[in-house]
Amino acid sequence: MLKEILSGESCAACRVCCVFDRDDCWEMPLITPALAKEIEKEMPDVKIRKTGQCGVFETEYGKDGLAKCPMLTENGCALGEKKPFDCQIWPFRVMRKGNLLLLTLSPVCGTVSELSVSKISEFAVKITDKIFDEARENPEMVKNYIDGYPVFAVRES
Repeated sequence: MLKEILSGESCAACRVCCVFDRDDCWEMPLITPALAKEIEKEMPDVKIRKTGQCGVFETEYGKDGLAKCPMLTENGCALGEKKPFDCQIWPFRVMRKGNLLLLTLSPVCGTVSELSVSKISEFAVKITDKIFDEARENPEMVKNYIDGYPVFAVRES
């Protein structure tokens, strides 16, 4: 979805979005029931912990204090185009502030952060409706707003 502003090569070189410390474990991707069924069928060793209607990957923190997504391989995501919606739109995030849904941008993606605000804004306009539609369909993916995340679109929830 983000190929227009983020190349696969730059993602593969970075992978910051696929590794979590205890402070950013809230960023772990939401696994919808449909995707969970596919993963369970194709990769029975991968464990998914229910968090409501949906779930997240079960991971363990290493001695370095980091947990790697179990889908991360040397070649990128094992799920390819089937990856969770959270991953498809990262570094964009849907957040909630009061009764508003916000399309925000994580400040930790170095590649996207190097782009001009106008280029990011132009791209955000193209994907806003699809992202907010998905957020309404899967409200568990909506995180509470965190100060410092730039906002590119706003909708009432």
